Amino acid sequence: MIRRDFSERDIHMALDGELPADERVAYETWLESNPEMKAKSVRYTADRSALRAAFAGVIDEPVPARLRKALLGETPTKGAAPRSRWWLSAAAAAVLAVGGVGGYLAGIDHLGLEDPAEDQLAEQAIAAHVIYAAEQRHAVEVPASDKDHLQTWLSNRVGLKLVAPDLTADGFQLVGGRLLPAGQGKAAMLLYQDDKGERISLFVTAESSENAKGTYASAEDGPQAVYWLDRGYGCAVVGSLPHERLSAVARSAYTQLVNGLDS
Repeated sequence: MIRRDFSERDIHMALDGELPADERVAYETWLESNPEMKAKSVRYTADRSALRAAFAGVIDEPVPARLRKALLGETPTKGAAPRSRWWLSAAAAAVLAVGGVGGYLAGIDHLGLEDPAEDQLAEQAIAAHVIYAAEQRHAVEVPASDKDHLQTWLSNRVGLKLVAPDLTADGFQLVGGRLLPAGQGKAAMLLYQDDKGERISLFVTAESSENAKGTYASAEDGPQAVYWLDRGYGCAVVGSLPHERLSAVARSAYTQLVNGLDS
């Protein structure tokens, strides 16, 4: 088996089918042992699929002759070219070439770019949810049975007073939580489950300097994140619930988080 140091570049190579076959096993082992890189791989895969679906009708259209001639220097260009369907497909192709996209908004027919800070929080929260919500035995590091220790441990590590919201009235029980990387800092993830086995997660970081709120989805059929960035921290509630229910649960969780910070 090939043994070498892998990097984010290898994630792009794997997605593009360019990773040598004899390095695949070692690459998969590296990915499983690096949660942050695995989260990026999940996010890039979802973004790639979303973009291909969004631009399926135009991405393979031929480049217009006048633009091809301009590129080859056969005709002078006069001002900026209009943003045609070809321009959109080219933009999508360029994004796919670098292996990721910020601000893909499900349900729109054009390329939307949101604020990078908002994107980063939501993408990290969704990627963490995709990885850990599916785990049965190792979804959390500290179980809900040790709730006091969980809250103290995560509060100390993240740098804010974290009180795990009680979502019983919304039909969810705390499973437990874990510590995760988040940009240059750390994030707390709390996992909840209802009586049908449906899981949602709460992702909290103290690294935000933005003020915003909204809903984000990295893929049309994937989980959504309802997020807030305020007062020096960021919070995202992630799940595959109907939007109205997820928003209601998120409001309850956010209210309790704020009350916990102020207590």
